Amino acid sequence: MLLRRSLYLCFVLCLLFALPALAATVEVGFCSSYIPYATIQEAVNASSPGDTIYVCPGNHAEQVTIGISLTLQGLQLNPDSGAASIITVPYGGTVQNATTLGGFPVDAQIFINNGANVTLSNLTLDGRGNGVSTCGTELMGIYFQNASGTVTQSAVLNEILPTGYTGCQAGEGIFAESNTGNWTVAVSNTIVENFQKNGITGNGAGTILNASNNTIIGVGPTNGAAQNGVQIAFGAAGTITSNTVANEVWGPDTHQDSGDAASGILVYGSTGIHITSNQVTNTQYGIVVVSDTPGSGDGATIKSNTVNATHIFDAIDACSNGNTVSSNTINGADQSGIHLDDTCGGTGNNNTVNSNTISLSCTGLLTGTGTTGNIATGNTYYNVITQTTPGDVCEQVPGPEKKPPHRPKVRPARH
Repeated sequence: MLLRRSLYLCFVLCLLFALPALAATVEVGFCSSYIPYATIQEAVNASSPGDTIYVCPGNHAEQVTIGISLTLQGLQLNPDSGAASIITVPYGGTVQNATTLGGFPVDAQIFINNGANVTLSNLTLDGRGNGVSTCGTELMGIYFQNASGTVTQSAVLNEILPTGYTGCQAGEGIFAESNTGNWTVAVSNTIVENFQKNGITGNGAGTILNASNNTIIGVGPTNGAAQNGVQIAFGAAGTITSNTVANEVWGPDTHQDSGDAASGILVYGSTGIHITSNQVTNTQYGIVVVSDTPGSGDGATIKSNTVNATHIFDAIDACSNGNTVSSNTINGADQSGIHLDDTCGGTGNNNTVNSNTISLSCTGLLTGTGTTGNIATGNTYYNVITQTTPGDVCEQVPGPEKKPPHRPKVRPARH
């Protein structure tokens, strides 16, 4: 009998140890029946991989670092209440809690690292009152570094440096970068608004950024920085799909200056990016794909986008090779509707441009001098001075000012 009981006890203990630990659910605040914590960081520190942390409605003044895989979700107690879970900056302003892979100090409201895979949902981040006091510090709403995750049904607002620090190429809404591995960050159904430099960014050869169904709104004409709504750059991969992007304008820019223009969607030195079904309005460049080094920006698919009201420059600028530009609708481009640009070093070649509709621009299709292998068919032009123009230069609408050939003046966020 004793032997039987011992065997039974051994069997039960072995079974218990073999079962995976059950994921826990806790809360930040005191609004429901879950185990409560006073701050988000305390809840993170006490969590295990796979846990869920609910954030009660109200303001939570803190910066958070997450190095394990978990879910952080705003808790909506009553579907009709509309109460928001808001992460604000700490009292007295933000402090450095990260360093970019390029060595720049970062004040991040949420910093995700250490190979974690984190889901963020139903949260609002507000960067007002950050108190950053130098151009040498990068302000970020959400920062993924060598980590994966999902951001959905959230808002990232006011990532802007205080007055007096205009011109700083800093102030990011959501920023993902990696220098090793294979890390995927998906951002969907999220609002990013009132940022200083970029709305949503994916940088580095180990990064895959998929941005879909987001609303990204810049501050309009500004001296703060040359803004980009969505950026994939420096070897990152990904897709940019069904986003609404607007109001990226570098205020001091003119046709002649050597400064930097703002863009709605920027691909810089990344190959094979799909840019589809986006709405881009009131920018300087609408969609621009640039080869940083030969071949690095080739093979983009730019399809079924609507680009309205690009100021000074092109609605779509392909300063790379082998791109497909099709079924886009372009209305009101100060420069060209579509530019097959040869100023990035052996670029502007072997592109397919078909079934686009272009209305009101200096020229419908602008090609670089000596570009080869391009196929343009089935495009429709309304209210353009010329349908196609070689040589990278065309008259502006309505005046006679001309833009000389140059590499696109965009400025990506690097770090």
